Amino acid sequence: MCRLAAYLGPDIPLKQFLLDPPHSLYRQSWEPMELKYAKINADGYGFGWYSPDGIPSVYTSILPIWSDANLPHLAGTISNPLWIAEIRSATLGHPVHQYNTPPFFDDRHLFVHNGFIRDFHQQVRPLMNRMLSPGVAGDIQGNTDSEYLFACLRQLLVDDPKLSLTDVLTDLFDRLQGWVGEQPALLNIIITEGERIYASRHGINHECPSLYYTTDDELFPGGQVVASERFAEDSFWQPVPEHHILVLDANKPPELLAL
Repeated sequence: MCRLAAYLGPDIPLKQFLLDPPHSLYRQSWEPMELKYAKINADGYGFGWYSPDGIPSVYTSILPIWSDANLPHLAGTISNPLWIAEIRSATLGHPVHQYNTPPFFDDRHLFVHNGFIRDFHQQVRPLMNRMLSPGVAGDIQGNTDSEYLFACLRQLLVDDPKLSLTDVLTDLFDRLQGWVGEQPALLNIIITEGERIYASRHGINHECPSLYYTTDDELFPGGQVVASERFAEDSFWQPVPEHHILVLDANKPPELLAL
């Protein structure tokens, strides 16, 4: 299990998103309030953004976020209108390694996942491999269920580039329903193509992990945020309903789509 978050809006420095809020991801690394199956998130972290030419970029570390001496200096000097981040609590069988540290990315998308798929290596990964083309499978570097989920999403987009990311998430979750059988799968995902943020709160054979969003937090004027846990205890943060996809667009109100 992990904690994740994303921001969309006017340019802000990374520290305003990742470090400064009272219950930021930085604080959630050692003091999460709604984490399932773990107590801390100390198995690495990463964040992603887009360069001015629209290319996804990431910074990842296998250190606990509080142990990275470079982060405060870096976070105070770079700004962006879109941020995505995750602090990691590694699941058994998914070792701490640079290749296993999110965000995952391709030439257009950034992706993070909070959750797990039970019996992933024995039961589900072989089924995923059957749907992956050599080109997509060849890009996989680690062994986590998260990276394989991203690979399956990428494959669905390769097969039909006209699909929206909401359609792709819905298709993948439908396939997983058959793949996992009676085993649990926790599927809180955030993915972005650089213009909008798509966040799912979903679980199969299990209650959904926590997920919240806000468009009115005074810490982010004009911005929208989605996160595993509220960054502040106020009425501006709302829970994403279970089994829904949240779509954040800088030019539109938030949209909630039932799965």
